Amino acid sequence: MLQLALLFCCLIAGIVLRQLKPTPPDAALWLNRALVWFFIPALTLLHLPETSLDRRFVWPIAVPWLVFGVGWIFFLGVTRFNRWPRQTLGALVLTGGISSVSFVGFPIFEMLYGPTGLAMGILMSQAGTFLVVSTVGVSMAAWYGADHPSVRGMLRGVLTFPPFIALALALVLNASDYTHTPTIRAVLQGLSTPFSVVALLSVGLQLGGPSLFLHRRALQWGLAYKLLLAPLLVWFVCYYLDAPAGTVTGVCVLGSSLGPMNTAAIVVSRYRLNVSLASQMVAIGIPLSLPLVFLLYWLLP
Repeated sequence: MLQLALLFCCLIAGIVLRQLKPTPPDAALWLNRALVWFFIPALTLLHLPETSLDRRFVWPIAVPWLVFGVGWIFFLGVTRFNRWPRQTLGALVLTGGISSVSFVGFPIFEMLYGPTGLAMGILMSQAGTFLVVSTVGVSMAAWYGADHPSVRGMLRGVLTFPPFIALALALVLNASDYTHTPTIRAVLQGLSTPFSVVALLSVGLQLGGPSLFLHRRALQWGLAYKLLLAPLLVWFVCYYLDAPAGTVTGVCVLGSSLGPMNTAAIVVSRYRLNVSLASQMVAIGIPLSLPLVFLLYWLLP
């Protein structure tokens, strides 16, 4: 619960800093660059090399890919109907299709399902949401953010994205049964610890002002999918494909109902998509998702 309280404090602090204007106007941009180049790669290299990719956990790994794929189809149709630019489509797909499993989900899974739930959440994050945002997420961002999209430009965007490089290295280390030395672990922990605080401060700095009402319709569609349709889809799939009841189904459904992922909003900013919409999706979607998560937990068998 301490992390959830910290989440709200960081968002509010970012909004206050923006309103009082004690920081330069490009502060959020520099925070995003620090997150992309240092904090996110450190977080990936800290956890993924030593994560056990057990076949029993295929459900929480697969769910983020399902939510993202269906979300892309859903937002493609919505965008064409409303005639929004492709930058808005890219922002909706990335923030509406990827959950904040690590920062918001970890304390919730541990509190509701114990150590097993936390282990599933880690796999859902590292092999699911982080892998989605570092591969197809970056690919879509590079495509929708380019003035003249090309496959070469999209591939260059993925292969030069620092979190993707860290992810590839982490997977190689995982396959070789690598274990961190105490010194390396301490360094990675030191670099990754500020991740959540810096990311939420950055989101808060980008929230507020007259832009809050510029994307109301897109925000409504994005939150409707992220908070309502996505968990309903996952519950339907888990029920009709006989996913293991209890912790597995619970983590899958609750994980899909969490607010948008901070890192997805950072990718939106890096590739010049609809940054204000992405910031609002995260800053509004995360607080709204918290009561929904506990309601779904109460409703699930």
